[in-house]
This record gives sequence, C-alpha cells and structure tokens, in this order.
Amino acid sequence: MKRIVLFLATNLAVVLVLSVVARLLGLDAWLAVHGSSLGGLLVFAAFFGFSGSFISLAMSKWMAKMTMGVRVIEPPGDATEQWLLSVVEHHARAVGVGMPEVGVFDSPEPNAFATGASRNAALVAVSSGLLQRMNRQEIEAVLGHEMTHVANGDMVTLTLVQGVVNTFVIFLSRVIGNIIDRAVFRSDDGRGVASFVTIIVLQLLLGILANMIVMWFSRRREFRADRGGAQLAGTGNMIAALEELKRVHEPLPSQQFSAFGIAGGGGGLTRLFMSHPPLEERIAALRALGSH
Repeated sequence: MKRIVLFLATNLAVVLVLSVVARLLGLDAWLAVHGSSLGGLLVFAAFFGFSGSFISLAMSKWMAKMTMGVRVIEPPGDATEQWLLSVVEHHARAVGVGMPEVGVFDSPEPNAFATGASRNAALVAVSSGLLQRMNRQEIEAVLGHEMTHVANGDMVTLTLVQGVVNTFVIFLSRVIGNIIDRAVFRSDDGRGVASFVTIIVLQLLLGILANMIVMWFSRRREFRADRGGAQLAGTGNMIAALEELKRVHEPLPSQQFSAFGIAGGGGGLTRLFMSHPPLEERIAALRALGSH
C-alpha cells in the first residue's frame, strides 16, 4: 500500500497547490469571465486534474526513495543483493520489460513495492524484514508479483484513473462552492473569499471520497498481480508468501499498511478505503486458480 499512499498523498498535495496557484494567477477569475460554461469549467478541471496526476507519477520514484530511505543496489554489496538483482532481471525478461532499479529499505515488516513512470523505468524495492522472514522461493514470488505490476503498467493506469477522478473533484468542488457562496454568503458572482475557502475544503473532502474509486481499482489489480507472481515463481510459492504475511500480521488490525498488501480482513466502510483485498481472499483466489 505504500506506493499507493505516497502517490495519492502527492497527488492531493499537487492538486491543492495547483488550485491555489490558479487562484493567485487569476485563472479562476479568467475562467469566470471567458469560460464560465460548464464545458469550459470541465476543460479547466481536466487540465489541472491530469496535470496533478502526471506530476505525481513523475515524482513517484523520487518520493519513494526520499520518504522510505530506499537504497538502490548499485553495485551489489553482498551475495543476497546479487541474488535479488538476478531474480528481478529474470522476471523482467520473462514479462518483457526493461530492468528496473532494485532497492532495499530498512523496515522490520515484510514489505515490497514497485513504482515508476513507465514499464521500462521502474523501481522495485523490498524491506529488510522481508529478506529476513521469507525464504528465497517466497521472495521470488513477491518479486514476481511486483514485476507483474510493472509489466501491466499499473502505475500509469492508476495515474489515468486518478486524472479522471481529479477532474470531477475539481469540477464538482467549483460548481458546489459557487452555489454555496451565492446562497450562504450572498456573493454576487460566486467568486468571493468564502467561495475559495469552500472550494478548497470541498476538494479535500471530495478527494478523500473519490479515492474509494482508486482503491477499488487497486484491489482488482492485486488479484492480477498475484496471478502473475504465481506464473513467474509457482502458485505454491505465491500462496506461501501470502500465508507468511498473514502469519506475521494476523494479530494486527486489518488496516495495517503494506506495499505488498498486508491486510487480514475488513468490511463495510473500511473495505472501501483498502488498497489491497484481504489476504484470505487473495489466498483463496490463488487456490481456486490452482485447482483448475
């Protein structure tokens, strides 16, 4: 979940900054005069919505390295790092993508993630805890899972989904904000200070709610990445890796964060904000796949 959280947090921050910049530069005022139609507003929203999403994507590797302290293996410092590079290289050839950067970050929790702006310029990182807790067959399956994310272009697809979501968040926040400003604050043109504050608050609230769509998309992609990991490293090894995660995190609440999807359960409203399906569902899906 870490790559998703980083991406969403960066995206929300970028979109808010762009909204403030648009206000300071007078673009909102220009829009009100020259493009006040809903069509003009939608174009405006799409430009800033997709800009925020693609800026977040471009920053994804840098953000991951900076916030998580990822140390890129270049060159390998020991036999384990050399083995990691060889496994990722093998998986990269198997799925037909360029060799990504491979890194390690310090964390006692077994985690892994993949991110990057394109299939051929990705970053795959594993935690020290994952290297300590899992055997090599399970690690190969985890890396296969992450390389499937890379091969499927999940970060780029996520960016496009987020761009659409951003567009409607910006669009609806301005429409609703102007209505509230006129009705509550009696503004003549709906462009007062109260309108600006209302729009920012609405963007935050609608952005959080809209993330449910992104989370739904993310959950669907996890099942596909699990299948990819199973194909690259064996279904049994992929199941064993997920079961190891379940053993490590079973005593913890279901919403525990993990790049590889450490979530033991969840239902109702909580499930709507989960980036990964519960581990039980993922294991069951793989077992069903193996029975066919």
